Amino acid sequence: MYYVYVLRYTVNNKGKFYIGYCDSIKNRLKRHKSGDIKTTAKCDKIELVYYEACLNKTDAIKRENQLKTGFGRGYIKKRLKSYLEKRE
Repeated sequence: MYYVYVLRYTVNNKGKFYIGYCDSIKNRLKRHKSGDIKTTAKCDKIELVYYEACLNKTDAIKRENQLKTGFGRGYIKKRLKSYLEKRE
């Protein structure tokens, strides 16, 4: 299985999303939190807020790219609406 995941992280008290794919969410999240991933290395707080499972790598990459578009980011915000309202 491959996973497309969304992290919410904060930098200077501003929440942002990181979207990626992997074959092990547990290991990937550990790498993000330990600072091994350059994009999230200097983040104040990192948490996994959403993920989807795909049966193969190609589908996971396509879904990751889809979620990185304006439409995809809108989908994430709608999907996580109640969660995000509690955070603000």
